[in-house]
Amino acid sequence: MGQATNIYLVAVPSALGTQYGQKSRIVAAILAFFLGGFGIHKFYLGRIGWGIVYLLFCWTFIPSIVAFIEFIIYLCTSDEDFARKYG
Repeated sequence: MGQATNIYLVAVPSALGTQYGQKSRIVAAILAFFLGGFGIHKFYLGRIGWGIVYLLFCWTFIPSIVAFIEFIIYLCTSDEDFARKYG
C-alpha cells in the first residue's frame, strides 16, 4: 500500500490502419476543388496563415485558380509524400 503503480499505455493501431490526427489527401483535394477559393483546404491542412490569405483575396478569383492547381497536385501526390508534407 502506498506504492505507485506503473501503467503503460500500448498504442493499438485502428481497424482502418490510419493514425489519429493524420490528414487525408482525398479530403484535402475535395475541399480544394469545391471550397478552395475560400482557403478551406488550407485551414484543414493546418496552414492557417495561407487560409486567411485565401479568404482576403477570394474576391479576385486568384485563390480559386491556385486551389484548382493544388487540387490536381493533391491527387497526383502519393500518400507517403502527402503525409510527410502535411502529416
